[in-house]
Formats: sequence, structure tokens, C-alpha cells
Amino acid sequence: MATFVLIPGGWRGDWWYGPLAERLKQAGHAAYALSLSGLEETPAAARSVNLETHIADVVELLSARDLSEVILCAHSYGGMVATGVADRAPERLAALVYLDAFAPEHGQAWWALAGDGYRRLAIAGAGHDGLTVMPRDGADPRCRPHPLGTFVQSLRLTRPPPELPRVFVYATGWSATPFAEQYERLRTDPAWTVRTIACGHDLVHQAPDETFQVLIDVAREL
Repeated sequence: MATFVLIPGGWRGDWWYGPLAERLKQAGHAAYALSLSGLEETPAAARSVNLETHIADVVELLSARDLSEVILCAHSYGGMVATGVADRAPERLAALVYLDAFAPEHGQAWWALAGDGYRRLAIAGAGHDGLTVMPRDGADPRCRPHPLGTFVQSLRLTRPPPELPRVFVYATGWSATPFAEQYERLRTDPAWTVRTIACGHDLVHQAPDETFQVLIDVAREL
């Protein structure tokens, strides 16, 4: 049995992983999906939420549940958080899976990695209060305004990267992807395993079988 902790991307909560988490449990694994601070059904105050807050959310879950040998799986913005968690609590992890997710280095922020188009969207979406970025029009009604501080705070790493298996899953089916450069960099890096899925960014729902199989493969190879 493997233990998975699932970190959602921007604007989303634990509900986004619902079908995948249930399928992992039915296969005999433990799966914990969480809603990060400010993205709960009743959000915390956005003013106090930044990237460090979200990293601490996951570290607290690992500690409170006394989880070990965890396969930490993140989508999109969640890769910023997963990278921080691997720095803070590497002893609790067995592998990292980035589902079309940012794989930042020390000093990088989502704001820099996402590109001009997404920065413009974030600025427009934060105009209502200057603290949170509204979900795009037509998004799932469960989406919540995303704390702006988590997008602009730079990641702080305190040690060399832990020697953990790292998998990047690149969704090839959307033209607006900000991950093309990352894909080219990581696919020749021996520290990474890179896989591709021909679907859009929402690969958990657009390619559920392929996404599930990636996680099962990671668990089998540990």
C-alpha cells in the first residue's frame, strides 16, 4: 500500500482530486487531498496567506497524520508548494509527482514562471480587493478566490534538493501551457522522469486513466 498526498492547483480545493483519491483508495492505497489556506469552503483571511502558509499546511498534515513514505502529488501552482514541502520535510517523502505543475528553484515565484499572459490575468482578477485573484469566468462554482501572496512570494529553499524520485507529467493538449520550457529542461535531466499525456491542463479529469496509471507506476517502482 502506498500513501498519496494530493495538492491542488490554483483556485481549487480538495474536491478537485475527489475521483482520483477515491480510485486510489479503492486500489488499496491511502490518499489525502487537502484544501490549502484561503481556499477552503470558508476561507481564512487572504491578507495572512502566502506561499509559506501553503507549505506549512502540507507539512502540518504530514505531521498531524504521522505520514511517512509519502508520494506527494501536485497540480499546476501546487508544484510550488510541493517543492517547498520537499525542502522542509524530506524525511516524510518517498517521491514527488508534478502533474503539469511548476517545478521551481530557490528564489523563483509563480509570478515569474507563469508568464506575461497569466500575470495579466492575475492582475485583472485581483482588482476587486487587491488580495485575492478571482476564478476565471465559467470556472467550477466550487473554485475560490486565490490568495495573491502565494503567487508573488518567492520560494525559499534551505538545503540541496533531496534525492527523491521526481516525475513531471506534461500535458501536451493545450496551446497556452507555460510548461514547455520546463519540459525541455527536465526531459534531459537524469534526476527526473518525464511523461506526457495528450490532454489539456485539467489532466486529472480529462485523462483520469492515464493520470491514475502514472501514480500507480510511481508506487510500484518505489
